[in-house]
Amino acid sequence: MEIPFNKPFIIGNELTYINEAIAKGQLSGNGLYTKRCHSFFEEKYGFNKCLLTTSCTDALEMSAILSNIQPGDEVIIPSFTFVSTANAFVLRGAKIIFADSEPNTPNINLDTVEELITNRTKALIVVHYAGIACDMKKAKEISNKYNLLLIEDAAQAIDSYYNNYPLGCIGNFATFSFHETKNIISGEGGMLVVNDKKFQRRAEIIWEKGTNRAEFFRGEVNKYGWVDIGSSFLPSELTASFLYAQLENIKIIQNKRLALWNFYYKSLSPLQDMKIITLPFIPSYAKHNAHLFYFLCKDHQTQQSIIQYLKSKGILAVFHYLPLHESLFYSKKHDGRSLPNAKRYSDTIIRLPLFYELSEMEQQYIIKHVFHFFNHSIKSFV
Repeated sequence: MEIPFNKPFIIGNELTYINEAIAKGQLSGNGLYTKRCHSFFEEKYGFNKCLLTTSCTDALEMSAILSNIQPGDEVIIPSFTFVSTANAFVLRGAKIIFADSEPNTPNINLDTVEELITNRTKALIVVHYAGIACDMKKAKEISNKYNLLLIEDAAQAIDSYYNNYPLGCIGNFATFSFHETKNIISGEGGMLVVNDKKFQRRAEIIWEKGTNRAEFFRGEVNKYGWVDIGSSFLPSELTASFLYAQLENIKIIQNKRLALWNFYYKSLSPLQDMKIITLPFIPSYAKHNAHLFYFLCKDHQTQQSIIQYLKSKGILAVFHYLPLHESLFYSKKHDGRSLPNAKRYSDTIIRLPLFYELSEMEQQYIIKHVFHFFNHSIKSFV
């Protein structure tokens, strides 16, 4: 049996909508399906202004431009995150100040953030790892106290919540990913959410290559031109049409992923009870979206051994991330602080396959071999 870590999928009208987009004669961005996707998010989650992008990386770069990051400004981000979170701000000349993860989750440890703030700090970026919410009340209090922009990297967090608030609606800006590894996919793709209305007009201009082209097509100006910096951040209508078909089925997709996640958790709980592994901790304020299922093993050697063992059984399990403060590119710019939790997660985390078309038989096969690796057998599945 061969089980990939991830498998892209089609669930509804993806191909139909792509054909319709072609038939309408507009494949460039900001057409019918782009507008439908924007409306979906704004109506379902109450986001103020949504702009589809070609990737979450692009959305992060737009947020850095909107934040007016200048060379020498400081931005606080967790070390345990994907490189795009930092790179977007490095491109604007920012100095990255890395924060450690929490003891119980890979999310940023907000208890350590205030001591990192200086008069050069411009923004605080929180990453909702695995779709599990950061403590947004605390993040908001810190950003308000020190007059910082608060940016939610919600790449993994579509349809996740902090208490009753959808993730992505709390920060000044939020960014989402629709990469093929995410819950809702369009191959590549992302979205910027602008919750602070004072940034709304400029965001649209940056999105449209620095022009007021969108205003022109709405009839708000009689001609358009170059009015600001920007780039070609819009995805094509092919991407947007595929995405919209997925959004129409978000409830079905989410229910399936949550069922898979819960089955992993219940089935592997005996190993946690025996203190062999540690399963994900979900804070009381978080309603997660089953973006990924991970567990922690006791050390780095065990992590590497189980990945190789599962691979020998046809199961592709993975680890991530290498802590950014130890990266070849940025380690010499880091201030030398030890970030032990970020290092611990990197050295011990195991991500198991979780995708929409994962079957019950495949999942049972994975769980069986996790138990076999630890020299335990499981006679039945919860």
